[in-house]
Amino acid sequence: MVRIPEGVDVSVDGYQVTVKGPNGEVQKSFSRNASVKVEGDEVKVSARDYGLQGTVDSLIGNMVTGVTEGYDKHMKLLYAHFPISVDVKENEVLFKNFLGEKEPRKAEVVGSTKVEAKGQNVTISGPDKYAVGQTAANMKAALDIRHKDPRIFQDGIYEVEEGA
Repeated sequence: MVRIPEGVDVSVDGYQVTVKGPNGEVQKSFSRNASVKVEGDEVKVSARDYGLQGTVDSLIGNMVTGVTEGYDKHMKLLYAHFPISVDVKENEVLFKNFLGEKEPRKAEVVGSTKVEAKGQNVTISGPDKYAVGQTAANMKAALDIRHKDPRIFQDGIYEVEEGA
């Protein structure tokens, strides 16, 4: 059972759950083995498998948290050899001059996630926990070092604490 705070709207259409709030909207489709119902100010999940029920409860809780508070990841570009510049387009991030390469490396921005780059600091934020995490993973994978010793070439992007 997940409580619905004020200002948040939860709707269920078949197996798809939509949560709308002040920070945006998140949609997720669930298994046919789980039943999701909105009763008053609560979302109730029932399933034969207790583990599935807990998982769906947790995912809906994350959706509610996302549309009310949002999710943030703070990352930092580190380089020792060539300065890296970041260019954020609509649905992709371009990393220029990584290890002196002529072609920029690209990372996909998932869903309605927003990416903001200031110098070496990159902030990824959005209402969908999965989309924020996947965007961070795409950026980390885009800056994977190939054909060089990773103990020497540690250039890349790393997750840091907020404000670090």
